[in-house]
Amino acid sequence: MAFTDNLPPETKQRIVQELVPGKQISLAHIIANPDQILYAKLGLDPAVEYSRSAIGVMTVSPAETAIIMGDIAIKSSGVEIGFVDRFSGSLIVTGTVSEVEAAVSAILDYVGEKLGFAVCPITRT
Repeated sequence: MAFTDNLPPETKQRIVQELVPGKQISLAHIIANPDQILYAKLGLDPAVEYSRSAIGVMTVSPAETAIIMGDIAIKSSGVEIGFVDRFSGSLIVTGTVSEVEAAVSAILDYVGEKLGFAVCPITRT
């Protein structure tokens, strides 16, 4: 029960929550040897992507930075872009474990050093 639940309707306060983005990468995760169903659930073509052995998932704020991250990923290793969203700040890349790791590391290095972002550590499953 919220504080305002006991107040008459005319005296209830409305709270507006707002996202104030910082410059940060909040998720940098590598999934090694994912099950084929995960590719399908992510909207990736399992017939093509399953031969690749890893998925990299990243989120960033401000969201438009995902475009830059996708460019860095492609240029730094042999990964393929599975998904990039400039509105939510999501990036998914696929490739071998070493390709995905190289791409994620290159992204973290660039945005941390050149753009002054706060970066999280790489996590793995």
